[in-house]
Amino acid sequence: MATNDSVNILSSAYLAVEYIDSFLPDNPLQQPFKNAWNYMLDNYTKFQIATWGSLIVHELSYFLLCVPGFVFQFIPYMQKYKIQQDKPETWEKQWKCFKTLLFNHFFIQLPLICGTYYFTEYFNIPYEWEEMPRWYVLVAQCFGCAVIEDAWHYFLHRLLHHKRIYKYIHKVHHEFVSPFGMQAEYAHPLETLILGAGFFIGIVVFCNHVILLWAWVICRLMETIDVHSGYDVPLNPLHLVPFYAGARFHDFHHMNFIGNYASTFTWWDRIFGTDSQFIAYQEKEKKQQLIAKK
Repeated sequence: MATNDSVNILSSAYLAVEYIDSFLPDNPLQQPFKNAWNYMLDNYTKFQIATWGSLIVHELSYFLLCVPGFVFQFIPYMQKYKIQQDKPETWEKQWKCFKTLLFNHFFIQLPLICGTYYFTEYFNIPYEWEEMPRWYVLVAQCFGCAVIEDAWHYFLHRLLHHKRIYKYIHKVHHEFVSPFGMQAEYAHPLETLILGAGFFIGIVVFCNHVILLWAWVICRLMETIDVHSGYDVPLNPLHLVPFYAGARFHDFHHMNFIGNYASTFTWWDRIFGTDSQFIAYQEKEKKQQLIAKK
């Protein structure tokens, strides 16, 4: 009975969104995107699309999303939004981070990306334009992937902080007490594999088109670069996502090496009480601000 009710609710929600979508004006970018997509299908093999397309999407998304945070360090006005103002970024740290990233991207992640084609073939995931899901389905699928990855990240990340194994793997990621966007994927190769595995679980569950692979890559990178940015910028659209943790939440984890283990949302830390120190820290900050105003 409960299952039928859930199905009915989801079906009703889908029909409601589809009805609203019918009133929205046509997307002027849809036809150019369709032409580009069909050109890609006509001129490249599925292996080339799955492998090199995925690599290009990952590299371009990663470093373009890092640009705002990188630029902020040169803008005096933005420094009031920096969370740890006493720990500015340095060229030495950023160069070290960049070199490690290149190694991880091309010697750890690229071999995994090379398996994308075989993954799509095994699960019969289509590439054709006609099979592409509507935008609201894609948004819902990405949100579902985020919920699954967040659960995986919370428990495995917390395990990596265990005193018996922390210094061997996760300590690498914590070399930077004050994080910056480019540091999001700065990690030990084993951590890249362990925590990165959570990315693929949602894909296995939801993927009905290769476009979800790329959409989820972009969403995940947008989130992890934002929480590592070191800046709590107002009017951040990601804060509209329900239960979104944000930069201040994750920055506290880097400051204290404990608590706030989830990647995207706050509910797991709230359930298990691993955000208690963060909550106490926030309350202390609020009191200090009130005293300062007086």
